Amino acid sequence: MNYEVMHSSDSNVFKYIFTWEDAVAEAVLYRYGSFDVRTVICCSVQSGCPVGCTFCGTGNQFVRNLTADEIVGQVQTVLADKGLSESILQCRKFQIMFMSMGEPMLNWSEVRKAILELNLLYPAADLLVSTVGVNNAQIVRDLVKVSHQIPKVGLQFSIHRSTDEERAAIIPYKRLLSLRLLRDIGIGWWGVTGRRVYLNYCLDGSNSSSEDANRLMELFSPTVFNFTFSVLCSPSETMKDAGYRNIEEIQKFELLFRDAGYDTRLFDPAGQDDIGGGCGMLWFVQRWLQDFQSKRSAESAVKGEEQC
Repeated sequence: MNYEVMHSSDSNVFKYIFTWEDAVAEAVLYRYGSFDVRTVICCSVQSGCPVGCTFCGTGNQFVRNLTADEIVGQVQTVLADKGLSESILQCRKFQIMFMSMGEPMLNWSEVRKAILELNLLYPAADLLVSTVGVNNAQIVRDLVKVSHQIPKVGLQFSIHRSTDEERAAIIPYKRLLSLRLLRDIGIGWWGVTGRRVYLNYCLDGSNSSSEDANRLMELFSPTVFNFTFSVLCSPSETMKDAGYRNIEEIQKFELLFRDAGYDTRLFDPAGQDDIGGGCGMLWFVQRWLQDFQSKRSAESAVKGEEQC
């Protein structure tokens, strides 16, 4: 597959843009301190996405599912490009996250194959499945089964709002699981694996009230769930811009949970993203999708004329 690389100004974030004749994908590589200390790769599982999150640059444009080979190939290409193919096996903390573009539960058969292959290639790597939560009981059961078989598999739900109504407004997918069902699935997953579930909660200034915090704490127990707080920004702005506009509010919101006994993480975008590498931004993908849609429209018009 063809690819190009974009570098952040602080040289700690690298975006890889993969293109095929009929698809595009992005993977983002993060270096924390050094690659030997902590390395994170976020890879795509679909080209485009059918979920339609209002803050995402894919704009509900779905091209196709990526194959397991294409998913694994992103990780291998990123590591090879940075000369890390061998040394990454000695990394203190190596994380592979299925959360750049696409919904893992809507391409589960290929994501499952990729998990098994990546676990063989990098047995020490944490493999995090990040999902909005799609209502499919069979896939949920299989995800729990794979997570039990492979202790390195982690689970994260992207929730972003404290009520189902508000959440459905920004994640307008008709088969979206309710927050209560996500909680129940998380408790079941924790019971089988013994590992806590991560909850990704991005803040944009409208979802950080004390009422929001109370609703979340009533639903999700600190015994089972950890919280990651981050920035929710529009597809056209940088994580850095959005982060520094909201960083104090995010810190205050995180403190409420930490004081209540939760294990929390705060994603500080300081210097990390001026290349559109944040969740949902996908600057290059947006341009590629626009060109792809224009090309398909033109081809359809030609076929229509030929049939007349």
